[in-house]
Amino acid sequence: MNIIDELTWRGAINQQTDAEGLKKLVEEKKIALYCGVDPTGDSMHIGHLIPFMMMRRFQLAGHHPYFLIGGGTGTIGDPSGRKTERQLQTMEKVQHNVEKLTAQLKKLFGEDSDITMVNNYDWLSKISLLDFLRDYGKYFGVNTMLAKDIVASRLEQGISFTEFSYQILQSIDFKHLHDTYGIQLQIGGADQWGNITSGVDLIHRLEGSEEEVYGLTIPLMLKADGTKFGKTAGGAVWLDAEKTTPYEFYQFWLNQDDRDVVRYLKFFTFLSQEEIAELAKCVETAPEKREAQQKLAAEVTEFVHGKAALQAAINISKALFSGNIADLTHDEIKQAFGKMPAKNMHTVDGDIVEWLVEAEIYDSKRQAREAINNGALSINGKKVTDLAEKVTVHPNSNGEFVVVRKGKKNYILVHISK
Repeated sequence: MNIIDELTWRGAINQQTDAEGLKKLVEEKKIALYCGVDPTGDSMHIGHLIPFMMMRRFQLAGHHPYFLIGGGTGTIGDPSGRKTERQLQTMEKVQHNVEKLTAQLKKLFGEDSDITMVNNYDWLSKISLLDFLRDYGKYFGVNTMLAKDIVASRLEQGISFTEFSYQILQSIDFKHLHDTYGIQLQIGGADQWGNITSGVDLIHRLEGSEEEVYGLTIPLMLKADGTKFGKTAGGAVWLDAEKTTPYEFYQFWLNQDDRDVVRYLKFFTFLSQEEIAELAKCVETAPEKREAQQKLAAEVTEFVHGKAALQAAINISKALFSGNIADLTHDEIKQAFGKMPAKNMHTVDGDIVEWLVEAEIYDSKRQAREAINNGALSINGKKVTDLAEKVTVHPNSNGEFVVVRKGKKNYILVHISK
């Protein structure tokens, strides 16, 4: 199947500058294409996966992806999707973020895979103000720039010349990459359409309208209830395992709505049409089994975090569901309970009732005794029913944790100071 046909089936195409021309081009030859990400933070989130999956599909079809880290554009800020001016970052902070995002991309796509990473600071920083105005500024009409959605949406609140000029810098990127690496296609989110078309226009003005360069955007991802994809009560879902653990990441995908899961399988996995059709049938005939969600969670978690992290996420999920947490490893305990209520203690010695009160698990000794007598307390996965029981650290926690469960689902992680 032609890559464009596959992307169309997956619902992954929003707008194209020349749909017929691009489809013909990729049928005739293998092309170079690029997608950019600005280092506005030290981690990407799952919204970034949307264009990345697109790039990966082109890669699997034999084309060569380039990832542009915006070390230059990241210093001024893209107005796209924002109502106010972005807070400018120091050059040191931008460079730190560049290094972190580069490492994330290498992890996602592999050190030795057929991709190339570039940083637009390498060429944008060499352009003088006069060169910028003479060589590029004269090709951009102010009226045209004002009409772009990314700028027009900001006119009422106001926009600085700094952010207004962003689309020129992104256009220079496309021109530079086209000249240097023969890149013919830029991919981006739906909010990047104005920036992408500006780059196509610049190349056509400088090299002629027959020059084969194209732009393609990906649809804005909304959930079935109309809310924005990728947001949770706790905020963004990050690709950095320190910010969003693989277990939390896995659970995010596992908890997707039946109305969304088939669309996400098309978009975020590399499963075939036949495999997805089978899972779609499962959603219709046995939704309570959540087979589609389990497959989605497994596929995306393995892509982002690897097989070992996926297995750990599955282990934690099973342990928490069953209450049998005794076999969890040290790292799995941290993932499972690290963001749940936590307490600090210096020891596990002494009377269990007094220890539970001192650790603020219960407000009074009477409550602690009642919980033990009623079988409503578990420590490290083992139900406690004897008031003479001794508190112990979790056997796999290197002496660091005691995992307490009150009732069926109320877990508290107690840190034992060494």
